[in-house]
Amino acid sequence: MYYSQFLSHVCMPHAVLSQPTKNWSSSKSNAGTKVGHCSKVPRNVNLEKLRSGYLFPEISRHEAEHLQKNPDESLIRLGIGDTTHPIPDTITLAMAEHVHGLSTIQGYRGYGAEQGNMALRKAIAGKFYQDMGIEADEIFVSDGAQCDISRLQLLLGPNVTVAVQDPSFPAYIDSSVVVGQAGELEEETGKYGNIIYMNCGPENNFFPDLSATPRTDIIFFCSPNNPTGHAASRQQLKQLVEFARANGSIIVYDSAYAVYIRDESPKSIFEIPGAREVAIEISSFSKFAGFTGVRLGWTVVPEELKYSNGFPVIKDFNRIVCTCFNGASNIAQAGGLACLSTDGYQALCKVIGYYMENAKILVDGFKSVDLKVYGGKNAPYIWVHFPGLNSWNVFGEILQKTNIVTVPGRGFGPAGEEYIRISAFGQREHILEASRRLQFYL
Repeated sequence: MYYSQFLSHVCMPHAVLSQPTKNWSSSKSNAGTKVGHCSKVPRNVNLEKLRSGYLFPEISRHEAEHLQKNPDESLIRLGIGDTTHPIPDTITLAMAEHVHGLSTIQGYRGYGAEQGNMALRKAIAGKFYQDMGIEADEIFVSDGAQCDISRLQLLLGPNVTVAVQDPSFPAYIDSSVVVGQAGELEEETGKYGNIIYMNCGPENNFFPDLSATPRTDIIFFCSPNNPTGHAASRQQLKQLVEFARANGSIIVYDSAYAVYIRDESPKSIFEIPGAREVAIEISSFSKFAGFTGVRLGWTVVPEELKYSNGFPVIKDFNRIVCTCFNGASNIAQAGGLACLSTDGYQALCKVIGYYMENAKILVDGFKSVDLKVYGGKNAPYIWVHFPGLNSWNVFGEILQKTNIVTVPGRGFGPAGEEYIRISAFGQREHILEASRRLQFYL
Protein backbone atom coordinates (compact mmCIF):
# COMPACT_ATOMS: atom_id res chain seq x y z
CA MET A 1 0.00 0.00 0.00
CA TYR A 2 1.41 3.40 -0.92
CA TYR A 3 1.57 6.08 1.79
CA SER A 4 -1.23 8.11 0.16
CA GLN A 5 -3.52 5.08 0.40
CA PHE A 6 -2.45 4.51 3.99
CA LEU A 7 -3.22 8.17 4.70
CA SER A 8 -6.78 7.90 3.39
CA HIS A 9 -7.33 4.60 5.18
CA VAL A 10 -6.12 5.76 8.60
CA CYS A 11 -8.40 8.79 8.44
CA MET A 12 -11.51 6.67 7.92
CA PRO A 13 -13.89 6.32 10.92
CA HIS A 14 -13.20 2.63 11.50
CA ALA A 15 -9.50 3.37 11.96
CA VAL A 16 -10.03 5.50 15.06
CA LEU A 17 -8.47 3.77 18.05
CA SER A 18 -9.62 4.50 21.55
CA GLN A 19 -7.05 6.52 23.44
CA PRO A 20 -6.19 5.72 27.05
CA THR A 21 -9.28 5.69 29.21
CA LYS A 22 -9.82 8.06 32.08
CA ASN A 23 -9.04 6.92 35.60
CA TRP A 24 -11.87 4.75 37.00
CA SER A 25 -12.51 6.67 40.17
CA SER A 26 -12.52 10.06 38.45
CA SER A 27 -15.10 9.04 35.86
CA LYS A 28 -18.53 10.60 36.35
CA SER A 29 -20.14 7.57 34.76
CA ASN A 30 -19.43 5.64 37.96
CA ALA A 31 -21.52 7.97 40.10
CA GLY A 32 -24.06 5.94 42.01
CA THR A 33 -22.32 2.63 41.34
CA LYS A 34 -22.48 0.30 44.32
CA VAL A 35 -18.90 -0.26 45.46
CA GLY A 36 -19.30 -1.81 48.92
CA HIS A 37 -17.46 -0.64 52.03
CA CYS A 38 -15.27 2.47 51.71
CA SER A 39 -12.77 3.85 54.19
CA LYS A 40 -12.90 7.47 55.34
CA VAL A 41 -9.49 8.17 53.80
CA PRO A 42 -9.63 10.67 50.93
CA ARG A 43 -7.88 9.87 47.69
CA ASN A 44 -4.65 11.71 46.88
CA VAL A 45 -5.91 14.63 44.80
CA ASN A 46 -2.76 14.61 42.69
CA LEU A 47 -3.45 11.07 41.49
CA GLU A 48 -6.88 12.23 40.35
CA LYS A 49 -5.10 14.59 37.96
CA LEU A 50 -3.54 11.72 36.02
CA ARG A 51 -5.94 11.55 33.11
CA SER A 52 -5.20 7.96 32.08
CA GLY A 53 -3.08 4.90 32.71
CA TYR A 54 0.69 5.11 32.35
CA LEU A 55 1.64 4.93 28.66
CA PHE A 56 3.34 1.55 28.41
CA PRO A 57 0.71 -0.50 30.28
CA GLU A 58 -1.81 1.12 27.93
CA ILE A 59 0.19 -0.16 24.96
CA SER A 60 0.22 -3.62 26.53
CA ARG A 61 -3.54 -3.43 26.97
CA HIS A 62 -4.08 -2.66 23.28
CA GLU A 63 -1.66 -5.45 22.39
CA ALA A 64 -3.58 -7.96 24.53
CA GLU A 65 -6.90 -6.91 23.00
CA HIS A 66 -5.48 -7.32 19.52
CA LEU A 67 -4.15 -10.81 20.30
CA GLN A 68 -7.47 -11.83 21.79
CA LYS A 69 -9.20 -10.89 18.53
CA ASN A 70 -6.40 -12.31 16.35
CA PRO A 71 -4.95 -15.28 18.27
CA ASP A 72 -3.30 -16.84 15.22
CA GLU A 73 -1.41 -13.76 14.06
CA SER A 74 2.36 -13.42 14.45
CA LEU A 75 2.85 -10.29 16.52
CA ILE A 76 6.11 -8.32 16.38
CA ARG A 77 6.69 -6.12 19.43
CA LEU A 78 8.60 -2.94 18.60
CA GLY A 79 6.75 -0.75 21.06
CA ILE A 80 7.80 -0.89 24.69
CA GLY A 81 11.58 -0.55 24.67
CA ASP A 82 12.41 -3.88 26.25
CA THR A 83 15.70 -5.55 25.40
CA THR A 84 15.56 -8.95 23.69
CA HIS A 85 19.15 -10.18 23.34
CA PRO A 86 20.44 -12.62 26.02
CA ILE A 87 22.76 -11.21 28.65
CA PRO A 88 26.35 -12.34 27.87
CA ASP A 89 27.30 -15.40 29.89
CA THR A 90 30.37 -13.79 31.41
CA ILE A 91 27.90 -11.56 33.27
CA THR A 92 25.29 -14.17 34.18
CA LEU A 93 28.02 -16.53 35.39
CA ALA A 94 29.21 -13.84 37.81
CA MET A 95 25.65 -13.46 39.08
CA ALA A 96 25.22 -17.22 39.38
CA GLU A 97 28.48 -17.48 41.32
CA HIS A 98 27.25 -14.80 43.70
CA VAL A 99 23.93 -16.61 44.13
CA HIS A 100 25.73 -19.85 44.94
CA GLY A 101 27.91 -18.00 47.42
CA LEU A 102 24.80 -16.95 49.33
CA SER A 103 24.31 -20.62 50.27
CA THR A 104 27.68 -20.73 52.04
CA ILE A 105 28.92 -19.29 55.31
CA GLN A 106 31.77 -17.53 53.54
CA GLY A 107 29.68 -16.09 50.73
CA TYR A 108 26.48 -15.09 52.49
CA ARG A 109 25.67 -11.38 52.51
CA GLY A 110 22.62 -9.66 53.95
CA TYR A 111 21.91 -5.96 53.89
CA GLY A 112 24.44 -3.87 52.02
CA ALA A 113 25.05 -0.14 51.94
CA GLU A 114 21.97 1.76 50.78
CA GLN A 115 24.19 3.75 48.44
CA GLY A 116 25.51 0.60 46.79
CA ASN A 117 28.55 -1.66 46.75
CA MET A 118 31.62 0.59 46.87
CA ALA A 119 33.44 -1.59 44.34
CA LEU A 120 30.61 -1.04 41.86
CA ARG A 121 30.43 2.69 42.56
CA LYS A 122 34.17 2.95 41.86
CA ALA A 123 33.78 0.90 38.67
CA ILE A 124 30.97 3.19 37.43
CA ALA A 125 33.07 6.28 38.17
CA GLY A 126 36.05 4.81 36.34
CA LYS A 127 34.14 3.57 33.29
CA PHE A 128 31.72 6.41 32.64
CA TYR A 129 33.11 9.49 34.42
CA GLN A 130 36.85 9.29 33.98
CA ASP A 131 38.45 12.76 33.93
CA MET A 132 35.12 14.40 34.87
CA GLY A 133 35.88 14.72 38.58
CA ILE A 134 33.08 12.39 39.67
CA GLU A 135 33.96 10.41 42.79
CA ALA A 136 32.52 7.07 43.89
CA ASP A 137 30.97 8.75 46.94
CA GLU A 138 28.83 10.87 44.61
CA ILE A 139 27.32 7.80 42.91
CA PHE A 140 24.21 6.11 44.34
CA VAL A 141 23.47 2.63 42.98
CA SER A 142 19.77 1.88 42.61
CA ASP A 143 17.20 -0.48 41.14
CA GLY A 144 16.86 1.60 37.99
CA ALA A 145 16.60 5.12 36.59
CA GLN A 146 12.78 5.26 36.66
CA CYS A 147 12.77 4.53 40.40
CA ASP A 148 15.38 7.24 40.89
CA ILE A 149 13.18 9.77 39.06
CA SER A 150 10.54 9.27 41.74
CA ARG A 151 13.12 9.44 44.55
CA LEU A 152 14.38 12.72 43.12
CA GLN A 153 10.82 14.04 43.01
CA LEU A 154 10.45 13.13 46.68
CA LEU A 155 13.68 15.02 47.31
CA LEU A 156 12.49 18.09 45.41
CA GLY A 157 8.95 18.26 46.79
CA PRO A 158 5.78 19.90 45.45
CA ASN A 159 6.88 23.54 45.52
CA VAL A 160 9.47 23.57 42.73
CA THR A 161 8.75 24.58 39.14
CA VAL A 162 9.56 22.12 36.37
CA ALA A 163 10.43 22.15 32.66
CA VAL A 164 10.46 19.07 30.40
CA GLN A 165 11.38 18.36 26.81
CA ASP A 166 8.36 17.89 24.58
CA PRO A 167 8.27 15.08 23.56
CA SER A 168 9.90 13.21 26.45
CA PHE A 169 9.79 10.08 28.58
CA PRO A 170 6.38 10.20 30.34
CA ALA A 171 7.72 9.45 33.84
CA TYR A 172 9.00 13.03 34.21
CA ILE A 173 5.53 14.51 33.80
CA ASP A 174 3.59 11.77 35.58
CA SER A 175 5.87 11.90 38.63
CA SER A 176 5.54 15.70 38.64
CA VAL A 177 1.76 15.29 38.73
CA VAL A 178 1.89 12.73 41.54
CA VAL A 179 4.15 14.86 43.74
CA GLY A 180 1.99 17.97 43.23
CA GLN A 181 4.14 20.15 40.95
CA ALA A 182 2.06 20.02 37.78
CA GLY A 183 -1.11 22.03 38.41
CA GLU A 184 -4.30 21.36 36.47
CA LEU A 185 -4.52 19.63 33.12
CA GLU A 186 -5.51 21.95 30.29
CA GLU A 187 -7.78 19.84 28.10
CA GLU A 188 -7.34 21.92 24.93
CA THR A 189 -3.56 21.68 24.91
CA GLY A 190 -3.07 18.41 26.78
CA LYS A 191 -0.55 20.19 29.00
CA TYR A 192 -0.40 20.71 32.76
CA GLY A 193 -0.59 24.34 33.71
CA ASN A 194 2.46 24.53 35.97
CA ILE A 195 4.85 22.57 33.74
CA ILE A 196 6.93 24.29 31.08
CA TYR A 197 6.98 22.20 27.90
CA MET A 198 10.16 22.85 25.90
CA ASN A 199 9.42 22.03 22.28
CA CYS A 200 12.14 19.77 20.85
CA GLY A 201 11.31 18.91 17.26
CA PRO A 202 13.05 18.76 13.90
CA GLU A 203 12.32 22.45 13.31
CA ASN A 204 14.76 23.39 16.13
CA ASN A 205 17.13 20.44 15.82
CA PHE A 206 15.43 18.75 18.80
CA PHE A 207 16.78 21.34 21.22
CA PRO A 208 14.66 23.98 22.99
CA ASP A 209 14.82 27.67 22.28
CA LEU A 210 16.25 28.63 25.65
CA SER A 211 15.90 32.35 24.90
CA ALA A 212 12.13 31.84 24.96
CA THR A 213 12.07 29.37 27.87
CA PRO A 214 10.93 30.73 31.25
CA ARG A 215 13.05 30.06 34.31
CA THR A 216 12.16 26.95 36.31
CA ASP A 217 13.76 25.35 39.33
CA ILE A 218 14.17 21.96 37.67
CA ILE A 219 14.91 21.04 34.04
CA PHE A 220 14.39 17.40 33.04
CA PHE A 221 16.58 16.63 30.04
CA CYS A 222 17.21 13.28 28.37
CA SER A 223 20.02 12.67 25.86
CA PRO A 224 19.87 10.64 23.74
CA ASN A 225 16.24 11.57 23.91
CA ASN A 226 13.50 9.04 24.39
CA PRO A 227 11.49 9.01 22.10
CA THR A 228 13.17 11.03 19.32
CA GLY A 229 16.58 9.37 19.51
CA HIS A 230 18.38 12.73 19.26
CA ALA A 231 21.67 13.13 21.13
CA ALA A 232 22.39 16.71 22.15
CA SER A 233 25.61 18.16 20.80
CA ARG A 234 28.37 19.55 23.00
CA GLN A 235 27.42 23.09 22.02
CA GLN A 236 23.76 22.45 22.88
CA LEU A 237 24.66 21.08 26.30
CA LYS A 238 26.96 24.04 26.95
CA GLN A 239 23.98 26.29 26.31
CA LEU A 240 21.86 24.21 28.68
CA VAL A 241 24.42 24.34 31.49
CA GLU A 242 24.92 28.10 31.02
CA PHE A 243 21.14 28.56 31.07
CA ALA A 244 20.85 26.61 34.32
CA ARG A 245 23.71 28.52 35.93
CA ALA A 246 22.26 31.88 34.93
CA ASN A 247 18.85 30.96 36.32
CA GLY A 248 19.94 29.06 39.41
CA SER A 249 18.22 25.92 38.12
CA ILE A 250 19.04 22.23 38.57
CA ILE A 251 19.21 19.92 35.53
CA VAL A 252 18.05 16.34 36.03
CA TYR A 253 19.92 14.70 33.17
CA ASP A 254 18.86 11.23 31.99
CA SER A 255 21.71 9.43 30.22
CA ALA A 256 20.13 5.96 30.10
CA TYR A 257 20.94 5.56 26.38
CA ALA A 258 24.39 7.20 26.37
CA VAL A 259 26.20 3.97 25.45
CA TYR A 260 24.37 3.99 22.10
CA ILE A 261 25.94 7.29 21.01
CA ARG A 262 28.05 6.79 17.88
CA ASP A 263 29.24 10.32 17.13
CA GLU A 264 31.03 12.97 19.18
CA SER A 265 27.97 13.94 21.25
CA PRO A 266 28.67 13.98 25.01
CA LYS A 267 27.70 10.85 26.90
CA SER A 268 27.40 12.67 30.22
CA ILE A 269 26.35 16.16 31.26
CA PHE A 270 29.51 16.22 33.38
CA GLU A 271 31.62 16.46 30.23
CA ILE A 272 30.46 20.09 30.19
CA PRO A 273 32.41 22.58 32.35
CA GLY A 274 30.34 23.89 35.25
CA ALA A 275 27.81 21.04 35.18
CA ARG A 276 28.86 19.77 38.61
CA GLU A 277 27.30 22.88 40.14
CA VAL A 278 23.96 22.60 38.32
CA ALA A 279 23.23 18.97 37.43
CA ILE A 280 22.18 15.56 38.69
CA GLU A 281 22.60 12.60 36.33
CA ILE A 282 20.52 9.42 36.34
CA SER A 283 21.45 6.36 34.32
CA SER A 284 20.78 2.65 34.04
CA PHE A 285 22.06 -0.81 33.20
CA SER A 286 18.67 -1.67 31.63
CA LYS A 287 19.28 -0.83 27.97
CA PHE A 288 23.07 -0.91 28.32
CA ALA A 289 23.27 -4.47 29.69
CA GLY A 290 19.84 -5.99 29.11
CA PHE A 291 19.02 -5.55 32.81
CA THR A 292 15.39 -4.51 32.25
CA GLY A 293 14.34 -7.44 34.45
CA VAL A 294 17.45 -7.61 36.64
CA ARG A 295 17.02 -3.94 37.70
CA LEU A 296 20.11 -1.82 38.30
CA GLY A 297 20.90 1.84 37.80
CA TRP A 298 22.62 4.80 39.40
CA THR A 299 22.35 8.50 40.15
CA VAL A 300 25.21 11.00 40.39
CA VAL A 301 24.82 13.93 42.79
CA PRO A 302 27.96 16.10 42.86
CA GLU A 303 29.20 17.57 46.14
CA GLU A 304 29.19 21.07 44.57
CA LEU A 305 25.44 21.05 43.89
CA LYS A 306 23.71 23.18 46.54
CA TYR A 307 20.30 24.56 47.38
CA SER A 308 19.65 28.30 47.51
CA ASN A 309 20.61 28.31 51.23
CA GLY A 310 23.96 26.64 50.51
CA PHE A 311 23.01 23.20 51.86
CA PRO A 312 24.47 20.32 49.78
CA VAL A 313 21.84 18.44 47.77
CA ILE A 314 23.79 15.20 48.14
CA LYS A 315 23.14 15.12 51.89
CA ASP A 316 19.39 15.28 51.39
CA PHE A 317 19.46 12.71 48.60
CA ASN A 318 21.44 10.38 50.83
CA ARG A 319 18.75 10.81 53.48
CA ILE A 320 16.01 10.01 50.96
CA VAL A 321 17.86 6.90 49.78
CA CYS A 322 18.46 5.66 53.33
CA THR A 323 14.80 6.25 54.23
CA CYS A 324 13.15 4.80 51.11
CA PHE A 325 15.54 2.14 49.88
CA ASN A 326 17.48 -0.78 51.34
CA GLY A 327 19.94 -0.91 48.47
CA ALA A 328 20.00 -2.67 45.12
CA SER A 329 20.05 -6.47 45.05
CA ASN A 330 23.55 -7.75 45.75
CA ILE A 331 23.02 -10.27 42.94
CA ALA A 332 22.24 -7.48 40.47
CA GLN A 333 25.25 -5.52 41.70
CA ALA A 334 27.50 -8.53 41.12
CA GLY A 335 26.18 -8.54 37.57
CA GLY A 336 26.85 -4.83 37.29
CA LEU A 337 30.48 -5.33 38.25
CA ALA A 338 30.80 -8.06 35.62
CA CYS A 339 29.28 -5.69 33.02
CA LEU A 340 32.09 -3.23 33.66
CA SER A 341 34.86 -5.81 33.47
CA THR A 342 36.91 -5.87 30.27
CA ASP A 343 35.24 -9.03 28.94
CA GLY A 344 31.76 -8.02 30.05
CA TYR A 345 31.93 -4.55 28.53
CA GLN A 346 33.27 -5.85 25.21
CA ALA A 347 30.47 -8.41 25.04
CA LEU A 348 27.86 -5.75 25.74
CA CYS A 349 29.28 -3.45 23.06
CA LYS A 350 28.64 -6.23 20.53
CA VAL A 351 25.01 -6.46 21.65
CA ILE A 352 24.61 -2.69 21.41
CA GLY A 353 26.06 -2.81 17.89
CA TYR A 354 23.53 -5.51 17.01
CA TYR A 355 20.63 -3.31 18.13
CA MET A 356 22.00 -0.34 16.18
CA GLU A 357 22.19 -2.51 13.04
CA ASN A 358 18.51 -3.26 13.67
CA ALA A 359 17.85 0.47 13.84
CA LYS A 360 19.51 1.04 10.47
CA ILE A 361 17.36 -1.67 8.86
CA LEU A 362 14.20 0.00 10.17
CA VAL A 363 15.32 3.51 9.20
CA ASP A 364 16.15 2.37 5.66
CA GLY A 365 12.79 0.66 5.39
CA PHE A 366 10.81 3.76 6.32
CA LYS A 367 12.92 5.96 4.08
CA SER A 368 12.24 3.61 1.15
CA VAL A 369 8.55 4.58 1.33
CA ASP A 370 9.40 8.30 1.51
CA LEU A 371 8.58 8.83 5.19
CA LYS A 372 10.54 11.34 7.24
CA VAL A 373 12.56 9.44 9.83
CA TYR A 374 14.59 10.67 12.80
CA GLY A 375 16.71 8.86 15.38
CA GLY A 376 18.27 5.44 14.95
CA LYS A 377 21.82 6.86 14.82
CA ASN A 378 22.64 7.51 18.49
CA ALA A 379 19.78 5.62 20.11
CA PRO A 380 17.77 2.43 19.55
CA TYR A 381 14.60 4.39 18.72
CA ILE A 382 13.20 5.53 15.38
CA TRP A 383 10.87 8.53 15.33
CA VAL A 384 8.65 8.48 12.22
CA HIS A 385 6.52 11.37 10.99
CA PHE A 386 2.99 10.85 9.61
CA PRO A 387 1.97 14.42 8.69
CA GLY A 388 -1.58 15.37 9.56
CA LEU A 389 -2.44 12.09 11.28
CA ASN A 390 -3.49 11.28 14.83
CA SER A 391 -0.70 9.17 16.31
CA TRP A 392 -3.06 6.83 18.17
CA ASN A 393 -4.86 6.16 14.89
CA VAL A 394 -1.57 5.42 13.13
CA PHE A 395 -0.60 3.11 15.99
CA GLY A 396 -3.92 1.28 15.68
CA GLU A 397 -3.78 1.01 11.89
CA ILE A 398 -0.24 -0.38 11.94
CA LEU A 399 -1.22 -2.87 14.63
CA GLN A 400 -4.31 -3.95 12.71
CA LYS A 401 -2.71 -4.21 9.27
CA THR A 402 0.81 -5.40 10.05
CA ASN A 403 0.56 -6.99 13.52
CA ILE A 404 3.41 -4.75 14.68
CA VAL A 405 3.28 -2.97 18.03
CA THR A 406 4.65 0.58 18.02
CA VAL A 407 4.08 3.53 20.37
CA PRO A 408 1.98 6.59 19.46
CA GLY A 409 4.02 9.76 19.74
CA ARG A 410 1.24 11.59 21.58
CA GLY A 411 2.00 9.41 24.58
CA PHE A 412 5.28 11.30 24.97
CA GLY A 413 3.66 14.73 25.03
CA PRO A 414 1.67 17.09 22.81
CA ALA A 415 4.63 17.61 20.45
CA GLY A 416 4.62 13.89 19.72
CA GLU A 417 1.38 14.08 17.77
CA GLU A 418 1.72 12.87 14.14
CA TYR A 419 4.67 10.62 15.12
CA ILE A 420 5.17 7.03 16.16
CA ARG A 421 8.17 5.55 17.97
CA ILE A 422 9.66 2.26 16.79
CA SER A 423 12.07 0.28 18.98
CA ALA A 424 15.11 -1.45 17.49
CA PHE A 425 15.16 -4.01 20.29
CA GLY A 426 14.39 -7.35 18.67
CA GLN A 427 15.80 -10.45 17.07
CA ARG A 428 17.15 -9.83 13.57
CA GLU A 429 14.61 -12.03 11.80
CA HIS A 430 11.78 -10.11 13.49
CA ILE A 431 13.31 -6.76 12.50
CA LEU A 432 13.68 -7.85 8.88
CA GLU A 433 10.11 -9.16 8.82
CA ALA A 434 8.80 -5.97 10.41
CA SER A 435 10.61 -3.87 7.82
CA ARG A 436 9.12 -5.99 5.05
CA ARG A 437 5.58 -5.68 6.42
CA LEU A 438 5.87 -1.93 6.96
CA GLN A 439 7.22 -1.29 3.46
CA PHE A 440 4.38 -3.36 1.98
CA TYR A 441 1.54 -1.73 3.93
CA LEU A 442 2.85 1.83 3.96
